[in-house]
Amino acid sequence: MKTHIRIAMLLAATLPVALFASSTDSKIEDAAKASYNYRTVLEGRVTVKSNDGIVTLSGTVRDRDDRALAEDTVKNLPGVLSVDNEIAVKSEAPEHSDEWIAMKIRGELLVKANVSATATKVEVKDGCVTLSGTADNAAQKDLTEAYAKDIDHVKAVRNDIVVVAPAPGSTVGETIDDASITSQVKFALMSHRSTSALSTKVTTENSVVSISGVAGSDAEKDLVTKLAQDTRGVKSVVNDMTVKS
Repeated sequence: MKTHIRIAMLLAATLPVALFASSTDSKIEDAAKASYNYRTVLEGRVTVKSNDGIVTLSGTVRDRDDRALAEDTVKNLPGVLSVDNEIAVKSEAPEHSDEWIAMKIRGELLVKANVSATATKVEVKDGCVTLSGTADNAAQKDLTEAYAKDIDHVKAVRNDIVVVAPAPGSTVGETIDDASITSQVKFALMSHRSTSALSTKVTTENSVVSISGVAGSDAEKDLVTKLAQDTRGVKSVVNDMTVKS
């Protein structure tokens, strides 16, 4: 009889732990699926499975940058202990081809502030890009062109975007989650040749980005701030980086 009581007490003690772990795993999976990066940038191509905080990613993406983005976004979620990235990279577009360039430009417009991927049409032929569609103002039109020119192997950009003032009362856009913002800022710093991404720590809370680490110069610190500010969804940036003397 005492043995039965002891077993029952052990089961009662372990049950809350199991339920807590299950609840945390569900929250991790739901948060990943609901994130801007998973819904919009990755277009739902990645499956997320969490077991006691250990996350396994599977699915197929078109680019290794997307594979890295999927992993980093999940790493930024509360409760995640580690990530097993089993995502396959498979693209019908050869690297640096016209289709690849167009895909890269569209991806850039999805994560940059003050531009619109949905209102912009991108066509590429022999490395020459033609942009069409609409922009809210001339600055947005020029910024879209600048981002297109930043993509590797773009030879020239023709900007046929038409400026159309937004309707009164129209909204700026959807709210971007903190995990997606953090991942996008880190990717922007890593991609830019003039920043020391490995010496930089990025966190986001309520769309406010905090950056710490070491910058090689005041100019580099200012560039890090600008790259973060240019990321979609960022409200403000607190840059606490120290500058090497």
